[in-house]
This record gives sequence, C-alpha cells and structure tokens, in this order.
Amino acid sequence: MDIHEYQAKNILAGYGVKIAEGGLAYSPEQATQRARDIGGNVWAVKAQIHSGARGKAGAIKICKTPDEVFSAADGLLGKTIVTHQTGPQGKVCSRLYIEAGTDIVRELYLSFLIDREYERIVMIGSSEGGMDIEEMAESNPEAIIKIYIEPAIGLQDFQARAMAFSLGLPASMLSQAVKVIEGCYRALRDTDANMLEVNPLVINGHDELIALDAKMDFDDNALFRRQNISELRDKSQEDEREMAAADRGLSYVGLDGDIGCMINGAGLAMATMDMIKLAGGEPANFLDVGGGASPERTEKAFRLVLADDNVKVMLVNIFAGINRCDWIAEGVVKAVKNIELTMPLIVRLSGTNVDEGREIISKSGLPIIMAETLADAAEKAVAARNDVIAKGQGE
Repeated sequence: MDIHEYQAKNILAGYGVKIAEGGLAYSPEQATQRARDIGGNVWAVKAQIHSGARGKAGAIKICKTPDEVFSAADGLLGKTIVTHQTGPQGKVCSRLYIEAGTDIVRELYLSFLIDREYERIVMIGSSEGGMDIEEMAESNPEAIIKIYIEPAIGLQDFQARAMAFSLGLPASMLSQAVKVIEGCYRALRDTDANMLEVNPLVINGHDELIALDAKMDFDDNALFRRQNISELRDKSQEDEREMAAADRGLSYVGLDGDIGCMINGAGLAMATMDMIKLAGGEPANFLDVGGGASPERTEKAFRLVLADDNVKVMLVNIFAGINRCDWIAEGVVKAVKNIELTMPLIVRLSGTNVDEGREIISKSGLPIIMAETLADAAEKAVAARNDVIAKGQGE
C-alpha cells in the first residue's frame, strides 16, 4: 500500500525528522489560504498522487505570490498526471500539498528498503539527491552507498555515522544526521513499511537537514495490526480492479491483455500466463483464488475478472490439492448461470476428484470448453479469443 507525500512526512515528523511547514488543500481557494497561513514569499504547490517523478511531469509548481498559488492549484486539481511510474493512464490529482519554500544548499538521497535476496533491510544513500535512483545507478554507480542492517540487532549508531560521513556531511552536522537517519529507520520498522525514501533530503541555509520529499510503501499483509496506517489508504489512487479484489480477499493484478484468468496458486497463475503468451495471446490479469475456492468465492472471482471490459475469453485453470475439482466445478457452473456468461469459457481441472469435476461440467449443458493440459488450455483460450475478434471484425 502506498501513501501520499504529506502522509509520509507526518509519519517522519513523529520520529524527529524535520520537514518544511505545509498544509493540505482541496481547492484553489484553500491553497491560497494555506500559503498565507504559512507565510513567506515562496511556496511549492505539490500534486498529491501515488507516484514519483512529479516534478518532471509538471506536477510541482514553485510560486512567489498568492495569485500564482491559486493559478497553479487551479491547473493541477482534477488533472490526470502522467509520469513514467504511473503508466500512460496516469493518476488524477484530487488534493494538493502547499509547502513553504526552502533555501536549498545541497540535495542528498536517503532510503531504507527490504532486500529480500539478503533478508536484510538495506540503507541506501547518495550525496547526489533530487534525481531518480535508477538514473543515478546507471550514470554514477560509485555515488550510491549501501549499508545492510542485521534485523536481530537493528540500525547501530556507527552505521548511521558511516552513512552521514559517506554523504559528505561535516562533523558539525553529525549528531543531527544520526537523528534523522535513525528516525527514518524507526519509522520503517515500526510501521511495517517495505520502503521509505527521502529524495531529496536537503541541507538548507541554516545547516538543517530537511526531508523535502518522502515516499513510503507498506506491507499489505501487516495492515491488520497497523490500523493507523491502514486508514491512510487512498483508494482513488489504486487500480479499481485490484482494490475490489483486495476487499474480497483475492490476489489480483490487472494487465493489458484480453484473456481473463482465474487460477489457484501463484506459481500456477504465472505459469499459465507464460503459456498464454507462448500460444500468442495476452493475459488480462493475474488472479489467484487461493486454496479455499468455494462456489461463492469462485463467483466473486468471475465477476471481478469480467469487470474488465477488455476481457474477450475466460480461462479457469485449477490444480486441486487442498481443494477439490468437483467443488470448483460446482462453483464454475453456478457462476456461469448466475452471471449469464456469453463469452467463451475454457476450463482445465487437475488433481483431487478431477473425474467428478469434469462430469459436473459436462452434465451442466453449458458451452464450456474443456482442456486436458495447461498447454492445451492456453491454446484453446487463444484460439477462442481469435475467433471472437474475427467475428467482431466480420460484423
């Protein structure tokens, strides 16, 4: 789960990390009032969307008068902002963060994230902040510092000092830097975050370290014990299909193809998508219904996949171990009848009670295409999809 910049900054401020004064606005009038409340003569008007690279997309405006703040807010609110992270569909800006201007002397980069290969939290820093870490890694890999943190011990003072010196900070700022670095680490640890990024972490004209931007991503599986974090969720920034699936306890990822998939098991789902592509098709989604796919859960999964208007064919691929093929077959038959499915449906069943499951489908009288193997199912799905397209063009 992602959160907005202002939300991440509020969390960091609670751990002793200094942030610039700012306020939230939902209208140009509110934005102007926030600027007047903050005071000064320079403000940053920042679109709040779940994406980085907002500056490059023109979603951060530097303003010097309240009238400029009004104009910038008016231009950003309701606008679909496209960055390389959002994809071509972009994200709609419905709120703004108005922030006091900062006298920037230097820009640094600091982040913490979980490195699953090493099973550690890795602290990453660079004396060159304000740009994408991917670009930095490509153009100047020597500028990136990595320090791995032993999870049983946590971040140690000497590691925070090592990072501060690696960032080129003077000895006079050492204690302040350690406080900021350790505050960021505690924020990640205490909220079950997967990633925390401060880019840029700036030094202002008074030798203060300020988090000028912040981004946090959280482990969805830990939200049940982090109610305060769960409440920060902005569903308007998420894929509607993925949000609906999560609310129903299903693992769903929307893709760009037109062959809808309902599969049990993440590994089998990925293998099925690979087979679809090898057969010349494109999957519309990743959907793992899990091991307890009851008839009710199966129908929910059907409705979720079919909510995607791009889907032309549906493929159900079930390997029943804990589950039972006859149970799945009953769910498929019930779903097809309740939904009044009209598009081609390919079903491949394997595992426990497979013969009983196939018999239920064959006796249903429904026009369901049965497949024997995974390759057979993928080929039949692609063939059915091509027929649908051909008929549509013929009409």
